Amino acid sequence: MTWIAALPMYNVTPSLENEWRGWLADVLRMVKPACRIVDPDEELHGFWRRPNLLISQTCGYPLMHGLREQVQLVATPRFDAPGCEGAHYSSVIVTRADAPFDTLASCRGARVAYNQDDSNSGMNALRHAVAPHSQEGAFFRAALRTGSHVGSLRAVADNHADVAAIDCVTFAFVCDEMPELARQVRRIGMTAASPGLPLIASDTVPAATVEALRDALNEALALHPERAKRLRLQGFSALPLEDYERIAQLESEARAVGYTRLG
Repeated sequence: MTWIAALPMYNVTPSLENEWRGWLADVLRMVKPACRIVDPDEELHGFWRRPNLLISQTCGYPLMHGLREQVQLVATPRFDAPGCEGAHYSSVIVTRADAPFDTLASCRGARVAYNQDDSNSGMNALRHAVAPHSQEGAFFRAALRTGSHVGSLRAVADNHADVAAIDCVTFAFVCDEMPELARQVRRIGMTAASPGLPLIASDTVPAATVEALRDALNEALALHPERAKRLRLQGFSALPLEDYERIAQLESEARAVGYTRLG
């Protein structure tokens, strides 16, 4: 079997994507399987379920909604980004720099942008933050699905939406790589924290190979300290799957007050 690997989640710019691929290539050289780095040519939910997936990164929300039955956790990155604490992260709630909103509560009746229906950072954590302010299951007057966090930032900056929740790691990368876009928005809050985006492997990957991957993750960081700095990577934690129940808790707490979807 030829293994495949990909890191699709934090490729904010092409140059940053090249840095991720370089780091991943070093990891794979240390583990030494026959493995190709690929660009997923299918919907990510299908890609993550490929039986020859050696390593990739997913979001915690799909992990807790069926994916965990077909994959195993490898590690969770620890990022140097505002809003991160250890292997946990939050989302930055933003509005336009010149918008009249100062808090999430003041956004009642505004337009929300979010990246995907199954995103923890862009949808689930924001739904949890909004839920206490909702009335009869509603808060925003319109919701726009953009397909990506950068798309949500552009929607807010271009006045197609008024507010969005952006994964704090993505937002830090945007500040680094796309400062013009970052200057067009303003932070008005943070969501609750939850475990960060985990690195996963197919459940067909041998346990010894998973352990070798865990060792190689940190070893590859040490090879190029400047690259690790640009990727804002501090290291990796091996979190138990039970820690990711926090994501389901955020969903349950929003549903408990009748706020089931952004709107």
